[in-house]
Amino acid sequence: MKYEEKLENVTVMGAAGKMGSGILYLTATEMARQKFIPSNKDREFVLYALDTSHKALSGLMTYIREQAWKFAEKNIVSLRKFYQDRADLIDNEQIIRQYAQDLLSIIRPVTRIESAFDSYIIFEAISENPDLKVELMSTINKNNRNKPWFFTNTSAIPISWLDEQAKLNGRIMGVHFYNPPAVQKLLEVVKTENTRPELSYFVADYIKNIGKIFVPSYDVAGFIGNGYFMRDIIFAEKKVEELKQDFSYVQAIYMVNRISQDFLIRPMGIFQLVDYVGIDVVQFIMSVMKPHVSKENIQSPLIDQHLHDIVKGGQNPDGSQKDGIFKYEKGQITAVYDPGKKRYVPVSEFRDECDEYLGELPADWQPWRKINRNPEKDEILKRYFENLRLSKKPGAQLAKEYLTRFREIASDLVKNKVAFKFDDVNAVIIHGFHHAYGPVNEYL
Repeated sequence: MKYEEKLENVTVMGAAGKMGSGILYLTATEMARQKFIPSNKDREFVLYALDTSHKALSGLMTYIREQAWKFAEKNIVSLRKFYQDRADLIDNEQIIRQYAQDLLSIIRPVTRIESAFDSYIIFEAISENPDLKVELMSTINKNNRNKPWFFTNTSAIPISWLDEQAKLNGRIMGVHFYNPPAVQKLLEVVKTENTRPELSYFVADYIKNIGKIFVPSYDVAGFIGNGYFMRDIIFAEKKVEELKQDFSYVQAIYMVNRISQDFLIRPMGIFQLVDYVGIDVVQFIMSVMKPHVSKENIQSPLIDQHLHDIVKGGQNPDGSQKDGIFKYEKGQITAVYDPGKKRYVPVSEFRDECDEYLGELPADWQPWRKINRNPEKDEILKRYFENLRLSKKPGAQLAKEYLTRFREIASDLVKNKVAFKFDDVNAVIIHGFHHAYGPVNEYL
């Protein structure tokens, strides 16, 4: 069956979620693009948006309509070519409205799993729950005569385990989108020894057509992204424990977060990133990885304590940050949660003391957003890290320890056959986590 034939009937499970909605939108745009190809004009492309809530699906359709409208506004020149035979579409607004209507007409919001029983492709984007994933994929597989292909968005669960448990006989691959899928350019692609070659061919075409790039990963729990991220959290917690010998808990959290953001020139500090992802999500990923990683203890007492106190982080429906390890006001950190006191301690009470201890940022420092846009980024980073290397300030010393561990994690990912090569780790860190540089570099 050809690529376009496989796309004639597709289901996205978990379509109304943060990840599923983006995957649904990208797939709908690719189906709409296929519809414009003359040889496909008589094909009917159907995309089932499968989720449990009618209300959530209604919100999903609003989101898709908004995204389709924005896409059409940015691509009006090419859309004019697609609609050149439509004499009734004269001005830009008419074309934009028609495109949004055509894209939405492809999507069928549904709450019953039976809708997936005729699909050729299943994108799975439900919560990171291994048993639930297996149950749903098994149900579809048993009732779908088309022997569908499954593309799972899992960021942690081994694909071979899902394949075996759901009895898919190699008709599954890991296609891990980064959040949010409609914006992020990177995907991690994971196949097993049993994955059928035709799935790889389809995924390569699909990713190219939706304008993304991908990095391959071995089928090891956590893959490259979370393999790095979870170990980064564990190292940061170790530094907190060391600093607690001379400082309070909230001071230690503040300083490690500042080191990992400002001194390392990252978009956000490690604990702010944990809040962004969701403390409960991080704990769940660790629990999924732990049974599959025998030589390390993938667990964080800090994460566990916050969840015990029902401090979860994550994001509100409008995208604003919920309180977690930090308290936020208009997106800015204002306080640190203290598990011992069961309350947030304002940063204003200890910031100056912490900053004085860490010392000034080395010369040639620029914030992440500025340096990432600078065409001379590489030269600026070389000068900055040379100054960091020469500095004896506590902040610089901690940053150097962090950078050493950063490189060790990358080295272990390659050595332990999680990543194929260092360039793949760098690609995930730069394009997936948006760091200004990867762990394997010549700066230090």
